[in-house]
Amino acid sequence: MTTDSSLRSGPGTTGRRSSSSRDGRDGRDGRAGGDGGGGRVHGHLPGREHLPARQPVAAASAVPVLDVVVPVYNEEKDLHPCVVRLHGHLARTFPYPFRITVADNASTDSTPAVAVALAAELPGVRYVRLEEKGRGRALRTVWSASDAPVLAYMDVDLSTDLNALLPLVAPLISGHSDLAIGSRLARSSRVVRGTKREFISRAYNLILRSSLAAGFSDAQCGFKAIRREVAERLLPMVEDSGWFFDTELLVLAERAGLRIHEVPVDWIDDPDSTVHIVRTATEDLKGVWRVGRALAVGALPLDRLARPFGDDPRDRALTGVERGLARQLIGFCAVGVLSTLFYLALYSLFRLGVGPQVANGGALLVSAVANTAANRRLTFGVRGRSGAVRHQAQGLVVFAIGLALTSGSLAALGAASGSPSHGTELAVLITANLAATVLRFLLLRAWVFPSRACSEPDFEPDSDSDPDSEDVR
Repeated sequence: MTTDSSLRSGPGTTGRRSSSSRDGRDGRDGRAGGDGGGGRVHGHLPGREHLPARQPVAAASAVPVLDVVVPVYNEEKDLHPCVVRLHGHLARTFPYPFRITVADNASTDSTPAVAVALAAELPGVRYVRLEEKGRGRALRTVWSASDAPVLAYMDVDLSTDLNALLPLVAPLISGHSDLAIGSRLARSSRVVRGTKREFISRAYNLILRSSLAAGFSDAQCGFKAIRREVAERLLPMVEDSGWFFDTELLVLAERAGLRIHEVPVDWIDDPDSTVHIVRTATEDLKGVWRVGRALAVGALPLDRLARPFGDDPRDRALTGVERGLARQLIGFCAVGVLSTLFYLALYSLFRLGVGPQVANGGALLVSAVANTAANRRLTFGVRGRSGAVRHQAQGLVVFAIGLALTSGSLAALGAASGSPSHGTELAVLITANLAATVLRFLLLRAWVFPSRACSEPDFEPDSDSDPDSEDVR
């Protein structure tokens, strides 16, 4: 990949600002910073702020507010009309300084010559040459080196109506959102394309929703924007350098709790598109599997972005306000249902070879360990290895209480009916488990994973704190 120092640019290139000027707005309060001036990739993001209003400036020396990247590969035919049209639209309608960056992915035709001519002809247009292919590689390279606070990209064919560009970036300029995407699948979008592409697009987004729990509607529309400070944190986590780059970026952003704004777009399919549908779909499915596996095993440090903004109202410590109870109840109930089914399956399996008391004890012990681990991570948001052994030990005490309730119920049933049926045993165990569940939640919340909502804020401004220490959110 081409580095910052080796970017070859045409006229209109501006130097990147120093970190002090770039993060100057972070000093408005003690929590807004987070990098500590050290340039740490996973530091807390500064609070969102509305970018200062400026008059339109076309001079190449102006620091742009928006940097629009147009990735190209062998686009000698479409590049000139695309950039001229885009530049004219921005000059007429965009109220901030802007830059257009043509990112050439190792073109072998006359695309470089066309791009150099455009950079010489139009103010605020620059040309960057990369010697390797890949749309994601081009975006990563240009975005990482850009000094603009808002970064965007669009396809060279301009299939998306440019009237959606200002609505796309406006929430990022205002500080409302972190990323913005154009959606061809929104109800109010107006799209003209063939049945095959329509089917593939909707099928792909259905896969994302079912496998990665994606909440955004259109992952692959070539019309997106991101705030620079967000890109600085997310780009190092994105592995893909091709077409799956967009999807991976959006999934990670959504899982990190960042705000994604969607804009319905008018879109006309380009019949001359050079995208290889089958190969692209195959690579995308491989990417879905890779990201899904990484999320499942917790290999991505997204928890470090779970509280990214100093102005997040959830970070305010309010005396006497107990938070998170509703979310914890939902999480506990979901874990409890799965644990109960797991317990009953184990009990039925163990019962084939041993008596009811031994089967109950073994099934309850195994399910209790799994239940404590699941509640630790999913219900009470405890991350990291610190305290895990202590939590499991306390969970076993809770298990002992549950064992006493369920075992006592079985003993009482045996004394009352002698030889009860298997169905009767299960019914009694379910009733006993319901009572044990209520007590288990109270003990987990008050003793095993005590809430810190009222005693200390979730947000720790000390950027030098140990990232692997126990974290209760």
